[in-house]
Amino acid sequence: MNNIPKIPVGKWVDGFVTYLNESFEGFFGWLSNGIEGFTDFIVYGLMAIPALLLIVIVAAIAWFVSRSWSLPLLSLAGLLFILNLGYWEQMIDTLSLVLTSVIISVIIGVPLGIIASQNDTFSKILTPILDLMQTMPAFVYLIPAILFFGIGVVPGIIASVIFAMPPTIRLTNLGIRQVPEDLVEAANAFGSTTAQKLMKVELPLATKTIMAGVNQSIMLALSMVVIASLVGAPGLGVDVYRAVTRIEVGRGFEAGISIVILAIILDRITQHLGTRKKEV
Repeated sequence: MNNIPKIPVGKWVDGFVTYLNESFEGFFGWLSNGIEGFTDFIVYGLMAIPALLLIVIVAAIAWFVSRSWSLPLLSLAGLLFILNLGYWEQMIDTLSLVLTSVIISVIIGVPLGIIASQNDTFSKILTPILDLMQTMPAFVYLIPAILFFGIGVVPGIIASVIFAMPPTIRLTNLGIRQVPEDLVEAANAFGSTTAQKLMKVELPLATKTIMAGVNQSIMLALSMVVIASLVGAPGLGVDVYRAVTRIEVGRGFEAGISIVILAIILDRITQHLGTRKKEV
């Protein structure tokens, strides 16, 4: 076995990454500024709202999507608890990171899922790529992200997008493919174009499944919070990382439970949002 020459995969990857960095440096700089600016906009917008007022707004959104009092009360109690612990600003930073990652995942993922649902060849090509994106250790994404975008929130968001986008693509594809065939045939019988069939039949019926994909992307983006903190992304992940390095169990538990509370609130709201859209 020692006589078999090693395949220089690492060198090939290094060369490809170096080529991209040298050839598209301007594009990566523009993209970095755009993502960072959008994230800062969300942070400043949320921080401009008084904490108690924002908590009431979230509770109102929770009631609107669920039409019950359990979710608003959970949101109210959970956010008040985070505020009491003193992690409000960190929670806002984490929320902005997650929202930016999910918005990018949806903007890219839903169209790719739609294309995959309409083209079997594209779907077969895309599936192993999605498998690679989901199974590759998340730390590996940080290496080229740091090289392209430097230290800060942007490489954390890019790594989160790569890790969190596959469920949105997969479930968009699945949701459209699961639309009953008789409804599609009825649309064809009425002379609907592909765009009309997609917008008026397939996407509305696939909304619940697509929202399930968005929900999964949110959870995966939240799971990247601590990893993103390793490259300079602010938020609750920083406190968890510091607690680990300093063996501060109490601080780590406080930051960790704050992430859990935020995850539960976002999870429940998006679940009810998907159900409500289907009912409407």
